[in-house]
Amino acid sequence: MRKYRNLILEKLLDKYESSRSFIGANAVNQSFKIELSKEFPEYNDDSNIREIQQINEIVCDLENAGLVSAVRRKNGLLRAVKLNVNRLEDCYFEVKRKPKKETNTELLELLNGYREGNDIVNEFARDQIERIENNKKPAHFKDDIRDYSNLLMTLEKVTKVEEETFVRDFSIRVLGDSKSFEKMKSTVISILDQYGDFPDRESILQDLNIIKNPGHVFFKGNGIIQINNQIIDLNFIQGDVGISSSLLSSIKRIEVSGKSVVTIENLTTFNTYQPKQEFVIYLGGYHNTLRRNFIKLLYSQNPCADYYHYGDIDAGGFNILLHLREKTGVQFKPMHMDVETLSKYRESTKPLTESDIRRLKNLYGGEFDETISYMLENNCKLEQEALDS
Repeated sequence: MRKYRNLILEKLLDKYESSRSFIGANAVNQSFKIELSKEFPEYNDDSNIREIQQINEIVCDLENAGLVSAVRRKNGLLRAVKLNVNRLEDCYFEVKRKPKKETNTELLELLNGYREGNDIVNEFARDQIERIENNKKPAHFKDDIRDYSNLLMTLEKVTKVEEETFVRDFSIRVLGDSKSFEKMKSTVISILDQYGDFPDRESILQDLNIIKNPGHVFFKGNGIIQINNQIIDLNFIQGDVGISSSLLSSIKRIEVSGKSVVTIENLTTFNTYQPKQEFVIYLGGYHNTLRRNFIKLLYSQNPCADYYHYGDIDAGGFNILLHLREKTGVQFKPMHMDVETLSKYRESTKPLTESDIRRLKNLYGGEFDETISYMLENNCKLEQEALDS
């Protein structure tokens, strides 16, 4: 019998918590009821006398306790049960359920604490606050405030890893044990992929210096690199070369034999790009420590070369360029990231999302204003893969 008692109250509370009245958005008072024959098909089956009697008794008990009111048919059988909204606290207590308003209050306090965080966490938190205000469940919330707090903290920390760190060590440092991060890793990657600017979902953590194995930097084109006593002349190599982080300290010389250095955001574009007189480096979105140190070493030995960054024409691409300049101290110039390119490949552009528009407007007041204005006016952005064909 207890099963039906809890089920009836739970279903009524679900109705209430999913209503506009719950968030104070309804101008008139709503009533919340369940049709017994719809919710419990056995109540409509005359052969189930025992079940029908149990449900009748339970509804009568709940009615006598003032938690619900019953709507009866002419034959005396129950048609529906209505929730008494004046006794909500007692209903929650009866089923040992935490009121959604309490949970929402805790979630809003938690999320507001991340409104001043990095762009990814800030945007994610803002969207979840909006969902709560519209009486929707926050994304990736599994009814555990502590787990959600750990998720947000991990999102904040994952973008601030300065040196290559193994997944296990990151988990211990941030969450206190070696396996906790593995349990939430797929969720973290999904959020980073949705709100960040990473060209390849599979390498997001690596781009953020969180690795399973030592990372590599890939380059090709016109140049010479000396690792200890070994000299590699890229001019005679068809394709790219990769060196691991463990070899970075062994590099004695990097010589750009062409006119310029080009960093490329996307791996597919890097693979298809045919250097003419350029030394080309795969950046992988927001460059990690390995790529940043490689670029600094390259620049220190080749300060007179021209430096360009080739990325997506969207808010992410512009931010990656600004981040690249800030972290390396090299004044990279944008390459194929202008109105002319957008216009030329207009048929390959994609429409802007609300997040795109918001982030583009945040970049106003700088060198990209002409391009941003065009993008907003024409509702377009362009991924660099569109230029590969």
